Amino acid sequence: MKLFYKSGACSMAAHILLNEAGADYNLEKVDTEKGQTDSGGAYAEINPRGYVPALQLPDGNILTENVAVLHWLSETFPTLAADQSRSLDRFRTLELLSFLSSELHKGFSPYFSGKSFSEEQQAEIMTKLRSKISQFDQLLPEDADFLLGNRFTVADAYAFVILDWANVLNISLADWPKTEAYVARIMARPATQQTLREEGLAA
Repeated sequence: MKLFYKSGACSMAAHILLNEAGADYNLEKVDTEKGQTDSGGAYAEINPRGYVPALQLPDGNILTENVAVLHWLSETFPTLAADQSRSLDRFRTLELLSFLSSELHKGFSPYFSGKSFSEEQQAEIMTKLRSKISQFDQLLPEDADFLLGNRFTVADAYAFVILDWANVLNISLADWPKTEAYVARIMARPATQQTLREEGLAA
């Protein structure tokens, strides 16, 4: 397998999961602005839409779109999936991935758009983001470490990557102590630390 990634982007979720699973894979960094891979190839030949992640499967097929990549990883590596004895949790995973992709991720998108915003617009963007973080906070169980209980799943990897952007942007999570503790728990996992080092984001 080969993961096409950009440091700190949402592709980090798949990267963390590959390390969690102990998978055999290679990495190739992508400059999405130039549309080039580290090896000098045109990234449009891998993913015509130009963004990450893209995962080259063992048979050579390319899978794109974060939710699809994460779902494939959960199906391929059962240790990354929800508890199979709780059949509804498979669909809860999809429910969570949909929320993370369409709501929480989008809440952070303006900060990475490269656009300038007026003070009024900035306030509106922050209000919307705070609402999405509050919605996420309500999804966290009171008596378990992760979104679907005490089992780390693909949804947790994606949630961590998005929420860690708050740290990158100096947005405090102190108003959501459950979420703040959740991010710290996942940050401390060996696979997360390995991923951060491999993406040049930690020593």
